Amino acid sequence: MVDGAPRASRLSAEIEYSQPVIYKHFASLDEIADAVALEGFAELAAGLHEARTTVAPGDAPTAVARRYAAFATDAPAVYEAMFGRATRLRFGNGSAPAPSSAFAELRAVLEPRAGHDDVELLTETFWAGLHGLVVLQRGDRLRPDLQEARIDLLVEKIAPAGLGGDRRR
Repeated sequence: MVDGAPRASRLSAEIEYSQPVIYKHFASLDEIADAVALEGFAELAAGLHEARTTVAPGDAPTAVARRYAAFATDAPAVYEAMFGRATRLRFGNGSAPAPSSAFAELRAVLEPRAGHDDVELLTETFWAGLHGLVVLQRGDRLRPDLQEARIDLLVEKIAPAGLGGDRRR
């Protein structure tokens, strides 16, 4: 089989389309995975937006962090396509709209708490912390009963409730 064919076979069985039908629309397994990842980023951004805008502003960072973790748990294959494999998608300046919109939702929830800190750096660090917690939790490397406590701790340490000021040490 050609490289990626076993994965394409599993994908075609999962979505109930034959490999020829899939490859009629996509030139390669990489294109399929990128399409899944882009759709995942759009779904993640929508979920983060809902979490951010349907709670009191003071509760938004925790709500967004918990929604992020829930997305990874509820859609593990999509999360894997988004973050667990090499991709041609670019993040940051010039990236596709979907990854940028998910990052923008994280940034929006942290900006009011950034004070004099670099909000982009704060957002990247928050995202990295969430991602690390999710990956370790999914791999059964952390005690499952403490997931919410870890998220609460991450939020409090990265974006404490006390607004403004210079938090640099």
